[in-house]
Amino acid sequence: MKQLLAAALLLASPALAQDLPDLGGREVVVTVENAYPPLQFIEPASGAAIGWEYDAMAEIAQRLNMAVSYETISWDAMIPAVSEGQYDIGMTGITIREDRAEMVDFSDAYMRSEMVMLVRGDEARFSDAAGFAADDDLLMAAQPGTTPFYVGVYDVLDGDEANPRIRLFETFGAGVQALRTGDVDLVLTDGTAGRGYVAASDGALKVVGETLGAEDFGFIFPKGADLLAPVNAAIAAMQADGTLDALNTRWFLDYKMGE
Repeated sequence: MKQLLAAALLLASPALAQDLPDLGGREVVVTVENAYPPLQFIEPASGAAIGWEYDAMAEIAQRLNMAVSYETISWDAMIPAVSEGQYDIGMTGITIREDRAEMVDFSDAYMRSEMVMLVRGDEARFSDAAGFAADDDLLMAAQPGTTPFYVGVYDVLDGDEANPRIRLFETFGAGVQALRTGDVDLVLTDGTAGRGYVAASDGALKVVGETLGAEDFGFIFPKGADLLAPVNAAIAAMQADGTLDALNTRWFLDYKMGE
């Protein structure tokens, strides 16, 4: 499904934009998953695709004078599709990793996040990673090929990627729903998304234990893409003028899921 960029750009900085490359209205197709709030998701009340990454990409588009359209795709197909040049950019909170960088080019990091353990609000059987690992009856939800999947396998469990205690789901949201209904007992997620889910859950969810490491997020491009340098320049300008901090405040502090 293609969605034309329609959101107004709230945080434009014309002075800085004048110092950035002008792409002359170039049409750019960005592929998204729309399943990773608050970075990108479908707002239940309106049905609109919104989130931190949408606002950031809209700001980048204005600063670089490019026209952005969106197409949705599943997570497992995104990196191969961008690698093959089917799309110009991919975005869905993608952790910058060396193995992925063999297939695609990453932008500079636009966000750093720490992994946390999301559980039901009444969970009392475990309070940290060791406690979860010690109870063979407990199950974890994960999307295959994602950072939470690998952290779950190697930092929480036994290193066996086929461990039956990991139940695989196509989307992050489906895993969270399985947690809420009791089909699984743990979801690993970055701290920002985790806090958003907890805040919107009215006590049904909570975060336990220590953080399980940090990850940097970046946009992905086909190898050698000429868009990479302009986008990196825009990210640097947005970091310098406080735009990224403003987006963090808007989506991780002010925005409340479900309200």
